[in-house]
Amino acid sequence: MAQQEEVPGTAPIHADDPLALTRLRDRLRAFAAARDWEQFHAPKNLAIALSVEAAELLEHFQWVSEEGSRSMPADKRGEIADEIADVFLYLIRLADVLDVDLVHAAEKKIARNAQKYPVEKARGTARKYTEL
Repeated sequence: MAQQEEVPGTAPIHADDPLALTRLRDRLRAFAAARDWEQFHAPKNLAIALSVEAAELLEHFQWVSEEGSRSMPADKRGEIADEIADVFLYLIRLADVLDVDLVHAAEKKIARNAQKYPVEKARGTARKYTEL
């Protein structure tokens, strides 16, 4: 099993750490800088890479029934977790390069969605807000 790469100034990241996202962002910055990859991390390139990884994630669900998608075997779940991680890491890197605070942007989006999809109109339906 590969060891986690040591990045100067970073401690292991734990999911219950309130600064986990910040620490991941900083680790990705250091990872890219150590390899001189910032030159390739234009927003366009990161958005394309994010889309490619999302497509690789989707590939695991292609031709699988809804029930099958909920009960993937353990080996497939590991592969899916890797693809989810790739999507997540590219998203963090893209947000960093564009100076977007992911948590703040997500909070704002949830608030906007709450306005567009009030519980009394949206509960139990998949209709778009314009059709409620």
